[in-house]
Amino acid sequence: MASNSDKTTGTESQSRNRTLERCLKVLQNAKNDSEQFAALLLVTKVVKAGETDTDSRQRIFDAIGFSFPNRLLITKESPSGCPNLIFRALGMTLFACFSTNPEMVSHPQMLNTIPIFNEIVSSSIEPGADITTFTSMIEDSYQCLQAISSSPEGQRHLVTQGTVFALCHAYQNQCHGCEKALYLLVCLLNAMEKVCWNTCKPELLKVRNVLSEQFATDQGHQKFELCNLMQHFLPTPSEDPTEDPTFTTCLKNCYIGLFSILSSKLSISQRDPALKLAGFLLAVYGTDWIMTVNAETRSKFLSLLVNLACVEVRICLEDPSQEAAYSKPDVITACYSIIEFGMMVCVLGDKVHLTEAEGRQLIAIMVEAFGAIIDYIKQVKEEQLRDPFLFASIRVLGAWLAEETCALKQEVCDVLPFLIHYARVLFECPIRSDNVDNEVKELSLTDSSEAKTWSRDALRFLLPGFCHLSVEDAPRRILISHGFHVLLLRYFTQQWEVFSSCQNAQLLPDKTEMNLRTACGIFLNLVVTDPALIRQEECFLTLLNLLMKSLPSLLCNQSYLILAANFTTLGLMMSRILAGTPVLQETSVPQGFFQEAIQFLSKAHAAEKEEADQRTLIVLTERYQEVWDQISELWFLGMQAFSSCIPLLPWLPQNVIESKWMNNIFDLLTQASPTSVELDLVAAFQCVLAELAKNNKSCKNFMLLKNGAERANLYGMSILKDVLCKN
Repeated sequence: MASNSDKTTGTESQSRNRTLERCLKVLQNAKNDSEQFAALLLVTKVVKAGETDTDSRQRIFDAIGFSFPNRLLITKESPSGCPNLIFRALGMTLFACFSTNPEMVSHPQMLNTIPIFNEIVSSSIEPGADITTFTSMIEDSYQCLQAISSSPEGQRHLVTQGTVFALCHAYQNQCHGCEKALYLLVCLLNAMEKVCWNTCKPELLKVRNVLSEQFATDQGHQKFELCNLMQHFLPTPSEDPTEDPTFTTCLKNCYIGLFSILSSKLSISQRDPALKLAGFLLAVYGTDWIMTVNAETRSKFLSLLVNLACVEVRICLEDPSQEAAYSKPDVITACYSIIEFGMMVCVLGDKVHLTEAEGRQLIAIMVEAFGAIIDYIKQVKEEQLRDPFLFASIRVLGAWLAEETCALKQEVCDVLPFLIHYARVLFECPIRSDNVDNEVKELSLTDSSEAKTWSRDALRFLLPGFCHLSVEDAPRRILISHGFHVLLLRYFTQQWEVFSSCQNAQLLPDKTEMNLRTACGIFLNLVVTDPALIRQEECFLTLLNLLMKSLPSLLCNQSYLILAANFTTLGLMMSRILAGTPVLQETSVPQGFFQEAIQFLSKAHAAEKEEADQRTLIVLTERYQEVWDQISELWFLGMQAFSSCIPLLPWLPQNVIESKWMNNIFDLLTQASPTSVELDLVAAFQCVLAELAKNNKSCKNFMLLKNGAERANLYGMSILKDVLCKN
């Protein structure tokens, strides 16, 4: 049975419809603008855009079309006795009515009117204007702009027709409806970020400055809303923040606002946006915005931020249902960025004025957080392997393993088989999905290469940690038993193809060279710790062949000297073990490799006269000096490995003779003062010279002609002296 209120509502609706019918008849029969205008006034009094159904709106449109409302919009004068702007206000009411119809909102006449909407929302009330009429016009304009922004095509029209500029102006001047301007700006920035920044950067930066100041000073609920908004108005990672002199002030305001929020007692809805903003700032801008504040405040903020992030990760991931983890993955990945920052803080220690006790406390809580991350990963099912949140979790675990392998040793060993399986699945069966890539972009907090490479390159994030683990017995056995060395060779080959196909170092994908270097480190650890594996597994013959063929293209480029050092030393270390295999027979490939290896080893040092006391010293050449701190260990290990290859490869001494390397070494030893040469360099020279003298008569005779025994005695090379003195 219908209630009285239902009857009343029905009666009002019928009355409104009858009145509308009469008005529409007047509109259809109007002979001039005055009659149309009178009828439209009646329409706007009896119906509002939000109260009409689709059919009614269509009938109004059919009765008047766009032409007459357009004429009203460009008419700024009003009839005698009417409020100012009455014509424009009426026109806007009609456009707002039409904008609620999806078909009408994409009409060319609606899109062509965007500049007028822009003008209205960014205008200030004129003296003597009717406030109600003025604000109604602005509200209707925003309704039209919001309706147009609901489609990609509409967004494109808004951006290209100056809406971003108008909205920025409206917010800067706090015009009526400026809150709507802000949220509409966020919509356009999300949809067309690069175009917006390219076309309206100065205006967007002004809005950013206003927002950051509000964020630092506001103490009400708006502060938490600003957490969600701020990151949309910060320059993208491709921008150079230093180009904007107000940027430092902006970041300082972000710090002040975040410290204020995080120091307060918070609900979940208040804490989550703050953690997301902090994670975004750290992911995009690093730590400078924190490091510039005074030491005491900085220390408190660091501890507070990392503690909150670790607690949030534990709360979400230790929940048996894991409901929280999947309901707000963006918050947890923001916490991951903060935890990575915490790792950096612990490495820096006293450089960030963190006491030893504070450092221990941070490490302890991070260990607990990573325990929760490992437990979550262990529960993942096969059908969840494509989940971007899992990728984010494994990425942060990889960052932890790269820095810390002492804690959670057993837990890491337990999860290691899954990590290998996960990396193999993503490498062998990469997925290509725009939707998933967008999800990863959101979880990455920034439009980084992560979003583009995630579906294939989980290994990129795991390799540094695996390099540490491959030194330890238990993890190394797990890596080998699950065929990680085979997967690593496939990955190494793929990365080398990417690297070698790109002639311009500037255009190389991020981390490609570093991936190759780290992979070399893992292979080198396997070579040193498990030579039997190298002999047994055929994949290592393939690897050695790849190294030998690839080295020549690296040594000719200064930019790649570090990678060349890795290739050279790994190739030499493997050659010791695989000397009896067909790969190292006397053919052009291995001979070419060893000629390049000799080039790498022989070009590191030169003689230089010291002006002060006229002594001649053995110094690093300029090319090697730039990277010596990164390749010195590889160079010395390469010298040892080369010397070990000499007795195993009968053709190698002849290569040395032809290269004139021995002559170069003796020239250095002859020119330099023996007491000025470091002992480790003397030992490196001796190991090569002694093996050459032992295993090749021509080499021994050459050394004797160079007064080798005398030089050996001067430099304390007892092994070389004994070899040369033997008949």
